[in-house]
Amino acid sequence: MTDRRILVVEDDPDTLRRIVSTLETEGWRTTSAANSSEGFYAAVGHFPDLVVLDLELPGMDGCQVIGHLREWYEGPIIALSDRGEEENVIRALDQGADDYLQKPFSQGVLLARIRAALRRARRQRQEPAPPAAAYTTGGLTIDFARHQVTVDGKPVHLTQNEFRIVELLAWKPGQVVPYRYLMERIWGPYVPENNKILRVNMAHIRRKLEKDPGKPRYIVTEVGIGYRMQGLTDRPNAKVSASPSPNGRERDDRDIVSHRAKD
Repeated sequence: MTDRRILVVEDDPDTLRRIVSTLETEGWRTTSAANSSEGFYAAVGHFPDLVVLDLELPGMDGCQVIGHLREWYEGPIIALSDRGEEENVIRALDQGADDYLQKPFSQGVLLARIRAALRRARRQRQEPAPPAAAYTTGGLTIDFARHQVTVDGKPVHLTQNEFRIVELLAWKPGQVVPYRYLMERIWGPYVPENNKILRVNMAHIRRKLEKDPGKPRYIVTEVGIGYRMQGLTDRPNAKVSASPSPNGRERDDRDIVSHRAKD
């Protein structure tokens, strides 16, 4: 199973079921929606790697949905439609679709279009591809290809979002990755301005990776900026801190480790 997630927005239940079944058989994770409103909120909530979107949806027109998505979403969008008129294709592409498939289409063609769109997106992404199949620092190993993390040779279970955080940091070892960059890459642009959701996830990550979560060896906090994955030459005693607490002192991620976060 790949960590790639595809959002399918399709109001016809049979078509939706066929597409989702095909994608999951190929190993992709899926999120589905049956109308434009559900599709938009699913995109915000799951931040998929690719969107397959029917243009004839109840509620907002599919081309309008594409236009709104393109205000913040940079991933590939493949438009589906029963209509093959040139003006319909042009309108969808001009709104921001990367590809257009007229119904009916074979599942094989859809899969090929998805693979091609993801390849193009990979080349165009600003963030670099993983520098290697895996990254190791100290006892921590992150296997990008297998979506696995081990500490001192023992496997560690991370949630999808936790792994994504660790992965993004490991792609830039020794560099500070801003809070906002991490939050938008994982939860989308409408995530709250405060860093609570990211800090809670980081606290969970440190519990799983660190012998002493209050004195992290692998991922350190740069005050008010972001997190940094230790590079091979880094010292393990980097400073750990974050936002102010209600009592006025600097509250850092160690506070969250020792206090259960409130939703």
